[in-house]
Amino acid sequence: MRYSFISAVALALASTYVSTVQATALTTPVAANQRLCFHCDVDREGEKIGFYFAVQSGGSFDIDFDVMDPAGKMLLQGKREKQGDYVLTGNKVGEYTFCFENDMSTLTEKLVDFDIMVESEPRREAPARQGQISEKTSSLEESIYKLKNLMTGIERTQKYFHTRENRGISIVQDTANRLFWYAVLESLAMVGMAIGQVYIVQTFFTSTGRRYKV
Repeated sequence: MRYSFISAVALALASTYVSTVQATALTTPVAANQRLCFHCDVDREGEKIGFYFAVQSGGSFDIDFDVMDPAGKMLLQGKREKQGDYVLTGNKVGEYTFCFENDMSTLTEKLVDFDIMVESEPRREAPARQGQISEKTSSLEESIYKLKNLMTGIERTQKYFHTRENRGISIVQDTANRLFWYAVLESLAMVGMAIGQVYIVQTFFTSTGRRYKV
């Protein structure tokens, strides 16, 4: 009976952590000379805001970004950044703005993968009937919290390798396109040289007034 109660407490603690996290993960293209903004709401002061982004493809894999609070105050700003992982404290209740700007490119579109997560800082106390169970639930709460941190680390590692893979694919595709067009230009140049040689040889043996037979 005691173990079933502890299991119920564990499920309650796990659901508590899940319910206090709000996350948005998106992949969006940012066209040349475009400014694209996204928003998230903070309901209470002191909530943690996690902001992660990485440029997956396009140009030199860099982009400008900025983060503003509900009052329009600049909290973060970066120029020509390839990726970033930040944690902010929402000191004001309201809508926070996250913007990407691709001003440095005139033709190239950038593909940006980003994640915005809002999480409450305080952790709830688990209900307990006895002192012994209270100690067990406290240690269980710490174990769940450590497990959550480990899962977050694994998720960030996966994002890192996912970004490396996408950038590698983009470089390979760009190199293949350049080789293709180089081969096309080389073929056209060879055809042009062949036509030019035929024309020169023809004009060499053909003149106005006299014709030489070979």
